[in-house]
Amino acid sequence: MATMHAAATSVTQSAYTRLRELILTGEIPPGEKILLKVLSTQLQVNLSALREALSRLSAEGLVVAEPQRGFRAAPFSLEDLRHLSEARIEIETSCLRQAIDKGDLGWEGRVADAAHQLARLSGKIRNETGGISCEWALAHDRLHFALCSGCDNTWMLRIREMLYTQSERYRSLAGPLAGGTRDIDAEHREIVDASLARDAIAACALLAAHLRSTAEILMDTYKSGDRSEIGEASPKGAERSFPTEGVHPLG
Repeated sequence: MATMHAAATSVTQSAYTRLRELILTGEIPPGEKILLKVLSTQLQVNLSALREALSRLSAEGLVVAEPQRGFRAAPFSLEDLRHLSEARIEIETSCLRQAIDKGDLGWEGRVADAAHQLARLSGKIRNETGGISCEWALAHDRLHFALCSGCDNTWMLRIREMLYTQSERYRSLAGPLAGGTRDIDAEHREIVDASLARDAIAACALLAAHLRSTAEILMDTYKSGDRSEIGEASPKGAERSFPTEGVHPLG
């Protein structure tokens, strides 16, 4: 009995992990209806495991449950992005400020190591299809986590992680839309240098500007197209196209 339960839990976790990845990378676009039977076949998991995984994702705000209509990937709302950005800047700069104040040599080592790993991937930001590579995204995640890891307030760190996860969905869409004048590597380097120099005022200002730029680029792009929401507002069957030349992903 215990073995069967463990196996079912493993299948659900696998479905959850894969679905979460598909949503965060934009492979399941915002507002897209999630077809259980199709996904069940593609992911080779049963419908029960899929429904449980979708319920977890719904609780995280990555999926919207519609009564009698199933599930959709959460739509892209400019208002939601604005509020998310404001909350993330407030929380993440607070975590960084505490990390700079309380972080020990171990924290400095984690930040330096994460920054080095991300810098090594500066030429490998994009994958074969032109999207953000998983390797770069993971290294980027590690750097932002490392910067805040010296903070000793576990509740603030949990909230930061939740906001970061929500931001990833937007960042995956923002990447192809960002102008080529933005130097993401330099932004990360400046944040790291100020943090390791224990200059909390400069580090937090740089981090806030870094996060704000990501949101503003995406919001300005869709404002210019007079579209306040992406996903359900798109015509059925319409293809989504984004410019891919001369652009850089966002931080």
